[in-house]
Amino acid sequence: MDYKQAKQDYQKWGVDTEAALEKLQKVPVSLHCWQGDDVQGFLNKSALSGGIQTTGNYFGKARNFEELTKDLELAFSLIPGEKRVALHAIYAVCDEPVALDELTVKHFEKWLLWGEKNNVKFDFNPTLFSHPMVKDGLTLSSPDDEVRAFWVRHVRACRKIASEIGRRQNSPCLNNIWIPDGFKDVPADRLSPRLRLKDSLDKIFTDRYPKEYLLDAVESKVFGIGVESYTVGSSEFYMNYAAKNDILCLLDNGHYHPTEVVSDKIPSMLAFYDKVALHVTRGVRWDSDHVVLLEDELKEIAKEIVRNDALDRVLIGLDYFDASVNRIGAWVIGDRNMYKALLYALLQPNERLKKWQDEGNFSRLMYENEMMKTMPFGAVWEEFLKRQNLPSDWFPIIEKYEREVLSLR
Repeated sequence: MDYKQAKQDYQKWGVDTEAALEKLQKVPVSLHCWQGDDVQGFLNKSALSGGIQTTGNYFGKARNFEELTKDLELAFSLIPGEKRVALHAIYAVCDEPVALDELTVKHFEKWLLWGEKNNVKFDFNPTLFSHPMVKDGLTLSSPDDEVRAFWVRHVRACRKIASEIGRRQNSPCLNNIWIPDGFKDVPADRLSPRLRLKDSLDKIFTDRYPKEYLLDAVESKVFGIGVESYTVGSSEFYMNYAAKNDILCLLDNGHYHPTEVVSDKIPSMLAFYDKVALHVTRGVRWDSDHVVLLEDELKEIAKEIVRNDALDRVLIGLDYFDASVNRIGAWVIGDRNMYKALLYALLQPNERLKKWQDEGNFSRLMYENEMMKTMPFGAVWEEFLKRQNLPSDWFPIIEKYEREVLSLR
């Protein structure tokens, strides 16, 4: 079916496909740089630790700034929408070794120049893993004063960097804090680590930056590798801390119990927070960070963003890392699927569906929801790609790059 016919079909349900396409092209999705090199970064070459694990040994991973940005440029040439990249602190580009707590914006100057050249904006993340100062699996909640002080200095440095990035790019930079802290077995004391974490965060947030430059977020997790029994930064802890301190609470849809869904959390958060941050991933049985596919929960997440008129209130970022497949292909598949889910949500007759719910007409609501599942969504997606000058069949481009570039690394 062509777009013209699809447009008419959607009009019968009161859906304006032109309005949907116009909204979609303005939505930024923050692409995570760490998919390109298996979360290695440029500051150290030690094995991943602190709850981070990448599996697979597909050839061609990026080994330096030049290779990573070249791979990102190819990915962005195949991805729609406004461009953003999420950086971790370990992706600093330094001529000489630098300690994490001594990083400044000058160590990200190459990234900023690349962003200006390629019309890419940035978000940021302190790196509190894969480092010798992660002692007994703890960072900001450690009972060791020296360990806590080191990580407080690091995150304060990252907030300063992120604020300067936001100022220079004229767009707020999201600085998201995630820590691996927790215990493998049942702890003897659950409260004290959380009180120490709270104290560390209080010290970190003593520095004030304009919100037009910097948006702060904290990210919870239910459990991780080596911290199966207790996670210091739980959902309840961070949700309360964020609300009390006027910062954002980031929801990663791999960081909850398997029966919990982030799609249901988004409207709850929107009732109390001006903005909500997301890390979109795909967990298989646990927080396994698989490549994002166009599955039911992704569609529901997108629906909650769109039907609540929150495209400018929900900050969407991706977070997964798979070393068993072509890494650039993984970027493109996940990012395109996020946009597909948003388009699917934009093509729902949301006002009609709300009306049936408010009237208690649940039979009609069920009927129309089911009817929308077989609407010609694909034709509208193809039109979106056409208007963005993007190919529909893009994998041959990846294969050519794999032969000519990645295979030589």
